[in-house]
Amino acid sequence: MADGMHHDNGPGSTELLRQLAAAHGVGTSYWGWDGVERSVPDSTLRGVLSALGVSAGDAAEMEAALAAARLAPWRRLLPPIAVAREGQELLVHVHVPHGSAVSVWIIAEDGSRYPAEQRDNWDAPVDVDGVLTGRAAFAVPDTVPLGWHQLVAENEGTAAQCPLVVTPPQLQTTAALAGRRNWGLTAQLYSVRSSRSWGIGDFADLADLATMSGQEGAGFVLVNPLHAAEARPPVEDSPYLPTTRRYFNPLYLRVEEIPEYGYLDPAGRSEVERLAGQQHAANHSTALLDRNACYAAKLAALELVFGVPRDPARASAFADFCAGQGQGLDDFALWCALSEKLGPGAPEWAGVASAPDTAYCREQRSLLSGRIEFHRWLQWLCDQQLEAAQHAARRSGMGIGVIHDLAVGVKPGGADDWSLAGVLARNVTVGAPPDMFNQQGQDWTQPPWHPGRLAESGYAAYRDMLRTVLRHAGGIRVDHILGLFRLWWIPDGAGPGDGTYVYYDHEALIGILALEAQRAEAIVIGEDLGVFEPWVRDYLAERGIFGTSILWFEHDDDGPIPPERYRQQCLTSVNTHDLPPTAGYLAGEHVTLRESLGLLRRPVHEERAEAAAEQQAVFNLLQERGLLPEAGHRDAQGTVEALYALTTLAPSALLGVALVDAVGETRTQNQPGTSTEYPNWRIPLAGPRGPVLLDALQSDPGFRSLVGTVRSGLRDSEDGPAA
Repeated sequence: MADGMHHDNGPGSTELLRQLAAAHGVGTSYWGWDGVERSVPDSTLRGVLSALGVSAGDAAEMEAALAAARLAPWRRLLPPIAVAREGQELLVHVHVPHGSAVSVWIIAEDGSRYPAEQRDNWDAPVDVDGVLTGRAAFAVPDTVPLGWHQLVAENEGTAAQCPLVVTPPQLQTTAALAGRRNWGLTAQLYSVRSSRSWGIGDFADLADLATMSGQEGAGFVLVNPLHAAEARPPVEDSPYLPTTRRYFNPLYLRVEEIPEYGYLDPAGRSEVERLAGQQHAANHSTALLDRNACYAAKLAALELVFGVPRDPARASAFADFCAGQGQGLDDFALWCALSEKLGPGAPEWAGVASAPDTAYCREQRSLLSGRIEFHRWLQWLCDQQLEAAQHAARRSGMGIGVIHDLAVGVKPGGADDWSLAGVLARNVTVGAPPDMFNQQGQDWTQPPWHPGRLAESGYAAYRDMLRTVLRHAGGIRVDHILGLFRLWWIPDGAGPGDGTYVYYDHEALIGILALEAQRAEAIVIGEDLGVFEPWVRDYLAERGIFGTSILWFEHDDDGPIPPERYRQQCLTSVNTHDLPPTAGYLAGEHVTLRESLGLLRRPVHEERAEAAAEQQAVFNLLQERGLLPEAGHRDAQGTVEALYALTTLAPSALLGVALVDAVGETRTQNQPGTSTEYPNWRIPLAGPRGPVLLDALQSDPGFRSLVGTVRSGLRDSEDGPAA
């Protein structure tokens, strides 16, 4: 081991290591995508335990760590947090010196009090650091309402409290959609441009896209994560590798929509028009998107608009926003201001500026107050333009509106990594084990939540992140929702295939997600694809979380699953952003691309043969249903529409229509398992005839045809099983 410690690797030591791993929720074996169970190597277990702050050196050290893990709950009067379901009694264990009196009660968020009744508990007392300690059981009554409350315990002059979260047994927004079906567009917002965009799709484009699709009868529009990237160029291209998941990316602001823009002096207005004009040409090109050029121009324009005084009503609204966002916004804006001053690799980040509350950072809050105000202001503008987009969606007739996407994690060295350091694990990254599409596994390079420290914090950072994302959303799609159950941790220095699963308190994480979504009147879609334990989907369904079905992945040993057997509580679509658009997929682009990037583990002819057989099986199903002409009488557009017609036969409440499929795009948006090898997330929306702008979307023949196919398919099946 690199730490130079001696490790006893005998059989007894290995067993002790596995017991210690299990005690901390670390998997010691896992089932792979190929159905084979694999044992996790000792080196991986030690690396992951070290990241959790657990010493796993020699046998004596492991025995001490195991004893500490068993005693940990007994050393506390109350648990770190209690999570209940509305209408159900919850038993909470309280630990006090044996034989002493203890009383427990609840202070609800509205200030009212609820007594907790003691229940019989026959657990034997335990010696804890020389004190004989007893365990008492108290029942949180089933009458405590939904919300964030405080559980209080008092034991002979010693008091303790912890958060009590009462969550919905089942998300009511999901129940409200039962028996109804909504279709909606799925789009990568940055790629969807109009003649007024600055080379990158923006929030005003989102409002227009929502309005147009709402006019066509859509119930929602689902976009990529809109989380913030770096404070200034160069910025990360991947929306799934943000600097924070709580705040939004000012790259998406439409400068001309800011009220103060109208009050710029002539010179300022002329400069903004010049900057915009430089970017407009990019809207008409199929060349790769250039976020850096767009963001540099927008920041220059935004600096000018920031200098325009706000009227009293706007000034008051800005102050209210900042007060409501509190310390989280202050810390994020400080990070942005510091990152402008220090740059990415500056030594201060590891020293005087290592956390928001260092003496240096406290001093910088004052010295950089103007820049901090600017970055707060950018977030306020994002909030306002997102509110306008959701309002436009609902006004156009959408029942749901804009569905936001939540990334799995954040990039190292970013704002969350800095401000939330206390609840993130170090010296490990998150990824995925090898699977059919990524046969070497994936390393997403992101630091994971530390399960124990996150619970100790009362899940505050998680809750605050959800609240901000849900403020102006009709729904939230949780990328890799399986990560709220377990995440694949990869110790530093290990390959993506040499990780293991670390388990989380899913009852807390899913419960809090359901509570915050219900309060925001939003639906939740879990992207539940990949390797998962069979009970997980049942649990999500029970809690009212929508699943995800992708047509190509819905098969069993007998071939493609008939659409009538798809889940009702589900977002069903033909493809996903990790595959080529459907026309490209049918042409085998995914195999060609993966071969060119060296991502295949078997000969390319075998991959092509399997892809062809998989497609032919689906074509056979289409022909059985009378949706596809015989070979020789097909075109790509007709085949794509037949696939969508097939999904309309499913009972699924949500049907996703990829905008790339509607316009005939073939280029892959993202190739998992790559970073610089392929221009991920930089492909603009285009069709066979060149760039597709929002200005002409509703008259685009492919768009009209595919939307018409989906609408008539849903209409024709209204009296069938899905009605």
